Amino acid sequence: MFSYIARQPILNRNKHTIGYELLFRDGPDNCFPNIGDEQATNRLLNDNFFSTAGEVQLTSGKRAFVNFPYNSLVSGTPLLFPKQSFIIEILESCSPTDELFEAIKQLHQKGYTLALDDFIPSEAWNRFIPYIHIIKFDIRIISIEKAARFIKFYKKKTKLRFLAEKVETQEEYQQAYDAGFDLFQGFFFSKPELIQRKSLKPSSITTLRLFKEICVTEVDYDKVEEIIATDVTLSYKLLRHVNAMTSMRSKPVTSFKQALVFLGEEKLRRFITFVATSHAVENKPPSLYNLSLQRAHFCEQLYRTRVPNDNGNQAFLTGLFSLLDSLLDQPLDELLKHLPLSEQVKLALTKRVGPLGAILNLTDAYDQANWPLVKKYSDALKINESSIADHYLESVKWSAEYEQTPAN
Repeated sequence: MFSYIARQPILNRNKHTIGYELLFRDGPDNCFPNIGDEQATNRLLNDNFFSTAGEVQLTSGKRAFVNFPYNSLVSGTPLLFPKQSFIIEILESCSPTDELFEAIKQLHQKGYTLALDDFIPSEAWNRFIPYIHIIKFDIRIISIEKAARFIKFYKKKTKLRFLAEKVETQEEYQQAYDAGFDLFQGFFFSKPELIQRKSLKPSSITTLRLFKEICVTEVDYDKVEEIIATDVTLSYKLLRHVNAMTSMRSKPVTSFKQALVFLGEEKLRRFITFVATSHAVENKPPSLYNLSLQRAHFCEQLYRTRVPNDNGNQAFLTGLFSLLDSLLDQPLDELLKHLPLSEQVKLALTKRVGPLGAILNLTDAYDQANWPLVKKYSDALKINESSIADHYLESVKWSAEYEQTPAN
């Protein structure tokens, strides 16, 4: 398998290349794929900042400009990477909410370089500008003349740099130069250059086993270390990622245990979830993965209704893996052989027996709006029907929040 990425140079006023914008591609046609912004960003980061010999080679030692959509920014995805890894481009589709404002302030305080992509001046964005380093104007949308007035005003009072995007002729370059732009990008200099490289993907089974470990209240580092050590791709990603984060240390991190302790629980959960979800459901609708999370939480809540003193972890796992065959296109019996699940979870998944099997049946009935079966299973489990609806709505909300903020 290969990963594909296009890069387009960004030049300064002397026409020297100072960086490259990286553009995700999923094939050799060098056009943007029909996938969402979030998935494109995650795949680009996973394939080229976790998995390769280094973004230094990808950008010839110069700065990378990487697009980040709204959810990636507010969930802190850039914090997974050292601040020198790339320049964060805030996509034009982002809304200037309070939530985004707090995320941008945090990234600025931690030393990340931030750029506003395809910027259209508006009052709503004014409070963001003190935390921004580069503003990109698409000169096909904002005329050079209009951009020039904005540049003149802010150059007097800030250290902002301005980038003219989609420069296609010598005349446009000269006009943008005279208007005070500092940086330039467009077909006049170079069309995006396609780069193909081998894509490293962790084993789906390994990532699912890791996901099981990070679902518990307290992470068992020994177990996580044991699992990671069995997968060469994940091992490579982990050590490379942590050493990039600790580049100023006199001695590199050489053991998985060192790496895990350095990350701590929160960053470890984020790392595993990010890497796992980037490829675990490739070629599958994201809704299928989200449904697995929602069913896991729903089963957990139903079980805890019956057994309040139990943390419901076994029920959570039952729901989580109930769609495993659909996700991985393999028989469930075969997949379960590779997972260290309890016998009661395996029986619930394969035979629908025991309390967990009944809860899974109830979950299926509710998903299908089969109300006679919902009543049948809720009576058998002695669960009040009215509370089932509350638990279902709570699980939908929880899975949506988890998808947007994987570290929480």
